[in-house]
Amino acid sequence: MRVPVGVAISGSGSNLQALLDAFSADDAPAQICVVVSNRADAAGLDRARRAGVPAVVLPHQGRPRAVFDAELAQVFVDHGAQWVCLAGFLRVVGPSLLDRFPGRVLNIHPALLPAFPGLHAQAQALAAGARVTGATVHFVDGGVDTGPLIAQGAVPVLPDDDLPALQARVLAMEHRLYPLVVRLAAEGRLWLEGRAVRAALRPGESLSLLG
Repeated sequence: MRVPVGVAISGSGSNLQALLDAFSADDAPAQICVVVSNRADAAGLDRARRAGVPAVVLPHQGRPRAVFDAELAQVFVDHGAQWVCLAGFLRVVGPSLLDRFPGRVLNIHPALLPAFPGLHAQAQALAAGARVTGATVHFVDGGVDTGPLIAQGAVPVLPDDDLPALQARVLAMEHRLYPLVVRLAAEGRLWLEGRAVRAALRPGESLSLLG
């Protein structure tokens, strides 16, 4: 049985597309069951519709954070989601969502956390003169990119890099990393013990990738 996964987005949905592509086959371990955006103009909603996945707009404006989170959680529950993936979702989520999916909310961030949390991570890396950056998938704990780290992919910062060039290489790493982690989750091979991440890896699998 394919494990239903809900995805929350705010923008173009390129990581959503990577997940849709990775789990489109009938024998895939996961299935994207619903996509939710807090922005009606998010291009990722069209990606969901083209894939035949329910696409839900849930504006956050004018709602208290806890109310919005509760409504978001209810959408995922109503569509049968067992895991939730934040994929370019520009909202900090709190207990109203996390308590409904304990240890089952994932996020992807375009930096090697704990370095460069928050917005504009690639620009932060360039401004700091970093020689290596990358992408991180982590469990969500209600903070800003503070949850337990699951997997990371390293990307070199080249001497002639500008922001678009670095963003493109980091994004390519994100597209490799997120499906890997979601596959582990769907196959029951990823879990939390307190704040310790546990993963049952097979020969040849790794939670550290190089770009």
